[in-house]
Amino acid sequence: MAAQFGRRLRRGATSGAIVAAAVAALAASQGPGALPPPTDNLSGDSAIGAGDATTPPGGGDGGSATGDSPYYTDLPPLNTPNRPGVAPTAPTVPIVTGPAEAGIPATVLAAYRRAEASVRASDPSCNLPWQLLAGIGKVESGQARGGRVDGNGTTLSPILGPALDGNGFALIQDTDRGAFDGDTTHDRAVGPMQFIPSTWAVWGQDANGDGKKDPNNIYDAAQAAGMYLCAGGRNLAIKADLDRAILSYNRSTEYLTTVLTWFEYYGRGTHTVPDGTGQLPVDRSDRFGPDRPLRPTAPTSPSPSTTPTPDRPSPKPTNPAPTTPPKPTEPTKPPTTEPTRPPVGTPVEIPPTLRVARLKPGTAALTAVTESTFAQAATVTAVDAAGRPVAGVSVRFELPATTDARFPAGATTVTVTSDARGVAKAPALRAGEKAEPFTIRASVPGRSLTAELKATVEVRKADALARVGDAALTATTGGDYAEVTVEGRLDGALAPGVTVTAVVTDSADSAQQSADGPSFGKDAAGNSIRTKVLKTDANGRLSIKGLVAGEKAGSYVLLLTAPGGGTAKLTLTVTEPATTPPASPDPTTDPAPTASESPSAPASPSGSASASPSASTSPTA
Repeated sequence: MAAQFGRRLRRGATSGAIVAAAVAALAASQGPGALPPPTDNLSGDSAIGAGDATTPPGGGDGGSATGDSPYYTDLPPLNTPNRPGVAPTAPTVPIVTGPAEAGIPATVLAAYRRAEASVRASDPSCNLPWQLLAGIGKVESGQARGGRVDGNGTTLSPILGPALDGNGFALIQDTDRGAFDGDTTHDRAVGPMQFIPSTWAVWGQDANGDGKKDPNNIYDAAQAAGMYLCAGGRNLAIKADLDRAILSYNRSTEYLTTVLTWFEYYGRGTHTVPDGTGQLPVDRSDRFGPDRPLRPTAPTSPSPSTTPTPDRPSPKPTNPAPTTPPKPTEPTKPPTTEPTRPPVGTPVEIPPTLRVARLKPGTAALTAVTESTFAQAATVTAVDAAGRPVAGVSVRFELPATTDARFPAGATTVTVTSDARGVAKAPALRAGEKAEPFTIRASVPGRSLTAELKATVEVRKADALARVGDAALTATTGGDYAEVTVEGRLDGALAPGVTVTAVVTDSADSAQQSADGPSFGKDAAGNSIRTKVLKTDANGRLSIKGLVAGEKAGSYVLLLTAPGGGTAKLTLTVTEPATTPPASPDPTTDPAPTASESPSAPASPSGSASASPSASTSPTA
């Protein structure tokens, strides 16, 4: 009963100071005293970021990863894993020894830390800490049954929850035909992170690159759990998002409290133990009543105390009375120990978000040319009131609406966490097509702390423009010119992406647009277009097409100018079309008189022919 009473007291404390400490530890990418994250998956065979790391559609809300299966309810000891004499805020001191509860099997710990690194690479704004995965792994499976895994991270035997048959649990009919849980009637939670088959089918990962998505593999399961917790755009440095993420794993407020307690405990320090030697939990949420098993050490102490009682007949009158009173004073020790904990935990109960007093803008010049990546990243340093760096602070970088520069994936806002030097570094920023200065705003969510960083996007330049080829550019009035190629260079190197303005002028000495010269066709209103903006391609070249001669013959100039001073003047000649002279008449023929003669003239040269009609018609002939 005393053990159960003490456990209730500790659970009640969790909802206050311990939960606050958990949120504080969350904001940092590494808990104080923790070892640095590995660069690979140790026992796995794939580099960080490899394998299937695609976030499925939807999020982790609305159901639970485990189907609300039972979980272990053991809580960490009251004493913290911090080394004596070392403040919990000293992140550089590794924990090599400590309470058994603080030990995490080597392969299991490697999987948690690898999952953190992988998820942070693909979703840095989630701020996933590996200590959260460790807290869930402890509650779900006792860290894969104390680390009983092989060298590749697969459990030596399957870890299965009870059948979710509706008898004291949720009712979930079989969804995988027993492929993962071996049960063709109902689903069961599977593996060290206890995914139900339907959830694993959506979120399963191949984190160790062995070609399988195995819920019984700690690498695969840890990465899937990390991505599931980050679903829906959650930022786990924010308490509300943290609670939502844990409750999406198991919809129980006691589960939330238990996980946060272990999360806070691991955040203060851990140490590695060999695989298979981790401490196994005892109490489970599906065991209730007076017959609920206690820790193995609990039954052994009452039995010796009952045995000596009958063995002392003579000292009974004097000894029983003094011996009995000291035993009731024994329970007064927990209250004595309890007050000593707050002073130890006080430093970590103040979240980094509250300790930061100022954001110092980085001094690097943020400049880029259009459509290119900024050479320097936007950074700020989080410092406290004494000017010391504060790690684990969530910093939001926000772009103004006026710029078309963007963070990766087209984002205009990103949230990152300050490192051990207090530096929060935004992802690479890419400039758009607009050449203009703008201001990046950095802030701490939930606080009024801000900093501004000036950024400038400059136009691409070319200090030289030259035509490729030297054929004369000639066309008859109304005719088309051949295509012209021009090359831009800056400091002798090809200049891609440079905006070049082309204007048809009347002479080499004029920069004014011609009224009669060649054009680039007509606009919608029927007006000739004699000014056009072009851009060099990736090879620093631009092609001038569609140039048409005007109706007025003469010599004109195509003036090309680029930012940076590059110019070129191309002569355009317009000629009249060739004319064909009329054909000369033949002197030996006179078709005109022949055509004008009367048809009756040659018939009678004597002139008497005019009388023959009447003679032929005379009635007396």
